Amino acid sequence: MSSIIQQNLDRIESVIPAPNSLSASKKRWHSAFVSIYCSRALLSLVKDSPPAKKKAKISPSPSFVILDLQEEISFKVDQATLTNIVTEKKPESLQNIGGVDGVASALQTNVECRIHGDVDDIARRNETFGSNTYKRPPTRSFFHFVWEEFRDLTILFNLGCTLFVVPFDIKKYGTRRVWYYVGSLLVASFLVVAIRAIIKFKQSIQFDKLFEVNNNIQIDVVRAGRRQQISIFEIVVGDVICLKIGDQVPADGLFLDRHSLQVDESSMTEESDHVEVNCNHPFLFSGTKVVDGYARMLVTSVGVNTTWGKMMSSISRDTNEQTPLQAQLNKLTSSIGKAGLAAAFLVLIVLLVRFFTRNLDDENGNKEFNGSKTKFNDMVYAILKIVATTANIVEVAIPEGTLTLNQMKVTKFWLGKIPFAQVAYSSISPNIIELVQEGVALNTTSSIYQPTSRSEIEYSGSPTGKAILSWAVQVLNMKMEKLTQSCKILHVEIFNSQKKRSGVLMKRMVDKTIHVHWKGAAEMILKMCPSYYDASGSIQNLDDGEKMNFEQIIRGMAASSLRIGGYQGPICPGVKKAVQDCQDAGVKIKMITGDNVFIAKAIATECGILKLGEDISEAVVEGEEFRNYTSEERMEKVDNICVMARSSPFDKLLMVKCLKQKGHVVAVTGDQGRLHLLFRVFR
Repeated sequence: MSSIIQQNLDRIESVIPAPNSLSASKKRWHSAFVSIYCSRALLSLVKDSPPAKKKAKISPSPSFVILDLQEEISFKVDQATLTNIVTEKKPESLQNIGGVDGVASALQTNVECRIHGDVDDIARRNETFGSNTYKRPPTRSFFHFVWEEFRDLTILFNLGCTLFVVPFDIKKYGTRRVWYYVGSLLVASFLVVAIRAIIKFKQSIQFDKLFEVNNNIQIDVVRAGRRQQISIFEIVVGDVICLKIGDQVPADGLFLDRHSLQVDESSMTEESDHVEVNCNHPFLFSGTKVVDGYARMLVTSVGVNTTWGKMMSSISRDTNEQTPLQAQLNKLTSSIGKAGLAAAFLVLIVLLVRFFTRNLDDENGNKEFNGSKTKFNDMVYAILKIVATTANIVEVAIPEGTLTLNQMKVTKFWLGKIPFAQVAYSSISPNIIELVQEGVALNTTSSIYQPTSRSEIEYSGSPTGKAILSWAVQVLNMKMEKLTQSCKILHVEIFNSQKKRSGVLMKRMVDKTIHVHWKGAAEMILKMCPSYYDASGSIQNLDDGEKMNFEQIIRGMAASSLRIGGYQGPICPGVKKAVQDCQDAGVKIKMITGDNVFIAKAIATECGILKLGEDISEAVVEGEEFRNYTSEERMEKVDNICVMARSSPFDKLLMVKCLKQKGHVVAVTGDQGRLHLLFRVFR
């Protein structure tokens, strides 16, 4: 007996270990196999054992084994708890499970590296907490549009007239000839219905695709220590999302860290006041907008489990809602149809009057009607020749993307009043280089990812931030991780469209000295400075005369489309031709930007929005100037404005409102996240 047991134990030990390379699903099947194998091995022990003196009755064993292969939920918190934490907005409820760190631990989100983000991990989170999608109403079928077209007044009128004259034609011409004629009219009507239904069906498909593209927003997340962009639909519970000004919060979650975050919750609460989100009030809701600051958030609910998702699930998108273009085209088509019917009715009255008054001669003295042989259906045929169905197809093309490629590169570096080439950087004082490196590394929302020292460096964040980081790392040999560890951030001033600058107050851990680093619009930073450094590290006084010299340098850089520091964004290929095509078609192009006037003029001229040699005294304004106009002045000057510089989102909104009040049809393109206020105007 002992030898039998030892033999079977050896077999069991050979199949128990599961290779680490197996996926989670294959490991569950391995566990099932081991369970079945062990049960049969133990059963064989009973069969192979020596017979007892007294025969015992053993109930027959079933020929199968029931196993539960459902994966054990390894998360220590369920969806209902996560939902209640955010929706109730009670900090004490959050503290009961260990605060934000406790929720992150329960969701297996590492504070530093975040979630693993591999295929199995994402699938497991989607299965447990759901995906970040909402249920949409089904797409309308082709037959739906066919039925809609059959209900058109003009089609019904044509079919009615055709059926009305059938009895008269049968009596006069016989059945065979009439059916040829009636059949041709019916086929023509069906062709019109089919063509119009096909056109509308294709338009519906195109609008559905546009809806998908418009909602497929790219979000910055951190997975396995790497910052990357993913679709909003790929976000899972446990993800860490990087938020900045203008972003839409893509899911419900909790504030992790960073500075001065304020959100607009008017879409949820109808309250216009901005809500400050911090460690004491860490609750973030899907569908709200970031209006100031930047932060990282921990996702706790996605899709239909969010507050916004529940709202969206209770209503369906109005598939019968028409765009302004569709409404105007349908109105035009309806007007043409009504005009045709009115003309036909007028002709009918004229023919009836002439028939009953016996005024039947035409201009040559011939009889238009053959006396008593003239039938009512003859007049109907004359009317049907006049009535026709017209279809107008209008296609509007809007260039995709903005004017520039959104790819910045540092091309010039100025220190004081002197531009430096890369080969001359060695002549700059090391103290100045260190200050520049600190300002770049600490006063930014962008980041660097390099898994190993031999790996290629990846830069993430805004185009401007990536350009400056790349320049500092590759040219100034900046070690970002070392700098951030050697300094402590005391306070952060966030960049926004009003201030046009950002700043950071930091303390060096070595000598405990405190420094302030500012970055932003050149002319605004210049106003704040009482002095400046030269290449040797000496501090020079900045009086009014010196400030004028710096202003000339800034204008010279702006005339070449260069921002402060000398980084440039090239123009997208084909933009100039697209602008010219729009202008040739009678479409007026207006450029609204946050850059200063000189950069705005240079870019607008390069794109063809402004023409060389033309008077642009009224064509270029700043946002503040436009904002300070009276209502009458804005309405008078808005048509002549081609470029608005140093503008805020509210300045853009103000211009769109003025143009719409003047009866213009306005289309706006640009960053999706920053067009939220403008979209409300078009509702």
